[in-house]
Amino acid sequence: MTQDYHFDTLAIHAGQEPDPTTGAIMTPIYQTSTYVQAAPAEHKGYEYSRTDNPTRAALENCVAVIEGGRYGLAFSSGMAAIDTVLRLFNPGDHILVGSDVYGGTYRLFERVYARYGLRFSWVDLSNVDAVRAAITPQTKLLWLETPTNPLMSIADIAALAELKAQQVLVGVDNTFASPAIQQPLLLGADIVMHSSTKYLGGHSDVVGGVLALNDDKLYADLKFLQNAVGAVPAPLDCFLVLRGIKTLHVRMERHSANALQIARFLDDHPAVQKVLYPGLESHPGYEIAKRQMRGFGGMISFILDSPEAAKRMVSRTKIFALAESLGGVESLIEHPYSMTHASTATSPIAVPPALVRLSVGIEHVDDLIDDLRQALS
Repeated sequence: MTQDYHFDTLAIHAGQEPDPTTGAIMTPIYQTSTYVQAAPAEHKGYEYSRTDNPTRAALENCVAVIEGGRYGLAFSSGMAAIDTVLRLFNPGDHILVGSDVYGGTYRLFERVYARYGLRFSWVDLSNVDAVRAAITPQTKLLWLETPTNPLMSIADIAALAELKAQQVLVGVDNTFASPAIQQPLLLGADIVMHSSTKYLGGHSDVVGGVLALNDDKLYADLKFLQNAVGAVPAPLDCFLVLRGIKTLHVRMERHSANALQIARFLDDHPAVQKVLYPGLESHPGYEIAKRQMRGFGGMISFILDSPEAAKRMVSRTKIFALAESLGGVESLIEHPYSMTHASTATSPIAVPPALVRLSVGIEHVDDLIDDLRQALS
């Protein structure tokens, strides 16, 4: 299926043809490790499931199309996807990273790859001039999130993508937005990454990661690494993400609508010092977000008056479950400083200890607001 159709249609059909043997409308789970060959080196495109699997191929094709790309690659987690991107580079190469990223990304970069000679600089990606000034002859990659996790900062993807003129790849972690809301490849990015655990899967029952891209050579290099390193998802995991993508567009509409109402409620609450949500006109990235996103997503962060108030509040909700992760149909709440971003707590990019992060689900918004109101009382 081509990208000429609307996103809603592509999410349901892209990359997925009825099973040629039975006519099954759902992609079968090809639960096999190997494939019979008629003769040595004569096969029908599949030989070993680390290299390729039909269920995984359907997911990879679907992700490519809904991101507006030509190629997709699936992995066993979002971190495995990022790890594979970093394996493109050599000791001495320089990577620019947003100064507000997921704690696991920071940990992978600084505690794993820095030991092997990759060099990282952390920069405010809302300042394009500062990013341009930070580029060196050794800079090979700009890695960004937008919105960021958990400070909800917004980067201008199109403006940053112009840095490709300086031979810098631009990679975007699009997990918080999802392709239903934002398609970075269409704005000039080279690589898009998702933790498919989150909105793509959407039901908190699978862990995975994906990449989408357009460039032939870059795809060949990453495909080689995918097979050589082997951090691939199981067929059942691919099936679950495919199933989740079929409802992505309608879920994201509800996530976004609920989040906007909740952000406005929090913005007016006397116990809340500051609300970080790009759908509020007071957000410094509001105009950019409105230009490059179709809606503002289901993630909200807000700051209370003390770390103790934040920890107390996240332990008092009844519908919002205190848990890590995000993007499922159910609402989650967490304290990033001590949970998902604990690895950055003593770093220069530590998040505020009084910050609370919400993953707003698709429950009735009035129930969610009532839950937050009682937890803040």
